[in-house]
Amino acid sequence: MTIRVILVDDQPLLRTGFRMILEAEPDIAVVGEAADGLQAVELVRTLQPDVVLMDIRMPRMDGVEATRRIVGNTAGRDNASTEPAGARVLVLTTFDLDEYVVEALRAGASGFLLKDVPADDLIAAIRVIADGDALLAPSITRRLLDMYASRLPAAEDPTPDTLAMLTEREVEVLRLVARGMSNAEIAAELFVSETTVKTHVGHVLTKLGLRDRVQAAVYAYESGLVRPGAL
Repeated sequence: MTIRVILVDDQPLLRTGFRMILEAEPDIAVVGEAADGLQAVELVRTLQPDVVLMDIRMPRMDGVEATRRIVGNTAGRDNASTEPAGARVLVLTTFDLDEYVVEALRAGASGFLLKDVPADDLIAAIRVIADGDALLAPSITRRLLDMYASRLPAAEDPTPDTLAMLTEREVEVLRLVARGMSNAEIAAELFVSETTVKTHVGHVLTKLGLRDRVQAAVYAYESGLVRPGAL
């Protein structure tokens, strides 16, 4: 199966570099390029890619709004066009300059990478995202969420009622997901099988109405279940 990818970045040189890296892989095909978010939304509609490699800061429409439209996560927004779901978004960021990464994850992105990521890691991330999983690098995620600690609930704030829908074990699994642990790592931590962990993660996502593990991690922080700097 060939993974169809669209590259979205306002810098042509970066797009060329990413294309060269990805097209060297037999199972990846770059089917389109966009220089801004608006063009990206249009290309996704016509080309139906599996993965969109998305920059954050671009003219006309930034990567956050483009991500929101591509994954159809437009509820409650005026004049927002819901695009067909299906493509999964992998956000690229310079991190120190991009203060909107958390917003992109809330908008439905399935993960994020730094723009100086090694080629092998970029290729692996594309495959992970295309396979329906989410990319959640613990070191980057924790640093990023700590950076946004002022937006998150204070320790004395009540946890949301939605957490009451989860079993005690599901809450425990959610905490470990928020730490960026894989199914195998969670299984080792809880002394259960990976299949059991996968089932618990699926239940958590379904009950909370979340798209994937990345949104689950953001939810864990926003709900106060996990505190920045406490892991």
